[in-house]
Amino acid sequence: MDFRHLLYFATLAEERNFRRAAHKLGISQPPLSQLIMRLEEEYGHKLFIRHARDVELTDAGRILLESARSVLAMAQETRQQIERVGQGEIGELTVSFTPGISFHPMIPALVRLWRRELPAVELTLRQAPTDELCSALGAGTDDIALIRPPIEAPGNLVYVGAAAPTRDGEAILVKANSPIRSVADLKGKTVALGRGTSSHNLLIAALEKAALSFSDIKPAYLLPSDAGSAFANDSVDAWVIWDPYLALAQSRGETRVLATTGQTHDVASFFLANRTFAEKNPSLIAGALSGLTEAAGWARAHRDEVAQSLASVTGVPYPVQKVAADRTEFAVRPLSDEILTAQQTTADRFFRLGLIPRPIKVRDIVWSPPRT
Repeated sequence: MDFRHLLYFATLAEERNFRRAAHKLGISQPPLSQLIMRLEEEYGHKLFIRHARDVELTDAGRILLESARSVLAMAQETRQQIERVGQGEIGELTVSFTPGISFHPMIPALVRLWRRELPAVELTLRQAPTDELCSALGAGTDDIALIRPPIEAPGNLVYVGAAAPTRDGEAILVKANSPIRSVADLKGKTVALGRGTSSHNLLIAALEKAALSFSDIKPAYLLPSDAGSAFANDSVDAWVIWDPYLALAQSRGETRVLATTGQTHDVASFFLANRTFAEKNPSLIAGALSGLTEAAGWARAHRDEVAQSLASVTGVPYPVQKVAADRTEFAVRPLSDEILTAQQTTADRFFRLGLIPRPIKVRDIVWSPPRT
C-alpha cells in the first residue's frame, strides 16, 4: 500500500460516496472502486459496508482511517515544512557583526522582531573582528553580517543593503586643552584608530580635505578599549572613534571634536551575505532586510528603551547610551548609485594606501534580489 492508496481510502471515508470521492480526487469511479477492493483483499477485511447510494466504515475501516489520517497529516506537515524551508521561513541563520556594531541599537530590536516574525528560524548572533567575520562569511560559516568598511573580503561575499551613515556618532577627538585646533594641526601627531575600520576611513578623508596625506600623521593602531586608555593618559594626541566609545570618552572629561563623519563624507555601514547563501535563500535575505527596516523604525520611536536595553547588556551607563542613541540615524537603505559610488571611493582610497592588496569594483559584488 502506498501513500496514494491511503489518500483515496480516507477521501471515500469522508465523502461516504464513490461518485463524490472520485470527483474530489479527480479520477473516475471505477479505478477508485477497484483500489478499495484491492485494499480489502490486502487486509483481509471489509473496510466499507456498501449501500445503494452511500458507504459506511466497518470497524476495521475505522481503525484504518485513524491511522491513515495520522500518516496523511504527517505527510502534509512535512510538505509544509519543506515549503517553509524553500521560502526561508524555517531553518538556521547566523548573523554576525563587528565589535563596534555590536553596540548598534538596531541589534536588539532586530532580534526581537526576528523571533516574532520567524520563530521557526534559529537565529544565531556572533561577534567577531572584521577579518575573521569576512572569512567566515566567505566560507559560509556565517550567512549575513553588518560591517563597516574595509572593503577587502573573500570573493564569495555580496553587498545586500546599507545602514544609515554614522554622522555625529563617529569623530576625531582631542582633549579640550589640546593645542590641536583643526584637522590640519594633526600633522606630525600621534592618532589612535582601528586599522582598516570606518575610523581609519574617516581620518584619511578628513586629512585629504585638509590637504594632508595619511603619511603626515603617526597612526597608533589600537582596539577601542586600549585606545581609550591611551587617550585618557595622553599617550596619543587624538583618537578617531565611534559611539558608544565616543560618547563614553566625552562623558569622562573635557574633549573637543575636530571633525565628524557627517561633516567629512557620506559613508555607510553595509550588510554583507555569503553569495551562495543569498542566491539559494533570497527570501531569507529579503526577510532579514525587512526585519532590519522595521527594527530601525522601532528604534527611532523608542530611543529611551534602546538606550536602556544596551546599557543593561553592555554595562555602559544609560546616560552615555542615551547620547549615542539620540544621535544615531536609524535607517536601512537600498544600495543606491550614490551609496555604491561612495563605497567605490573608499575602496579606491584603501587600495591607493596599500590597505587592501588589489583594486575592487564594488558594483561587481552587489546582490540583486530576484524579480517577481
